[in-house]
Amino acid sequence: MEKNTQSGPLLSQNARIVEVILFLENEPVDKEKLARMTGLTSLELRGAVDELAEHYNLFMHGLMVNENTVGFQLVPCSDLFDKLKSSYGKKVERRLSKAATETLSIVAYSQPVTRREIDNIRGVTSDTIVKLLREREYIKVVGRKDVPGHPCLYGTTRKFLYEFNISSISALPKLSEIDQERFENTVEEKTEEVENET
Repeated sequence: MEKNTQSGPLLSQNARIVEVILFLENEPVDKEKLARMTGLTSLELRGAVDELAEHYNLFMHGLMVNENTVGFQLVPCSDLFDKLKSSYGKKVERRLSKAATETLSIVAYSQPVTRREIDNIRGVTSDTIVKLLREREYIKVVGRKDVPGHPCLYGTTRKFLYEFNISSISALPKLSEIDQERFENTVEEKTEEVENET
């Protein structure tokens, strides 16, 4: 039970342990991992997270509890972003080039997709961009294509969903008719290439 003090109510033991773990981890922690680390049931964990989030909201802390598809994380309150950018700009806002954004979009909408297929859609070689996106952990190898050479198939990661605030791949914005036709034509070309190679 919470005890009132001059600065506000004290957090319960469950909420305090969740707070410390989120602080120490410094990365989103999924529900399963957080439950294992705290020893709390799903119901207890939900209550502790809600209590912590409410406590931060009520007493104007510099941090807030963010819940997304990856899990839970302590993040700066949005109204403080402008003041933080000068010192922590790269952490608060990591921008991608136009080429990287285009490549990431192709992977997101066409996955699983090979690097050659990405090149075909973009019309240029994408080796460097694919390497960058893998280093940023926005895409990963999800398998091998069953064609000669068995090239890597790429797909997006949970980090991609988290950082771009997307609940799931099915929640991606719908493509325009022009873009949809472009992707469909490329898929047909890829199918023809495979048939010719075999």
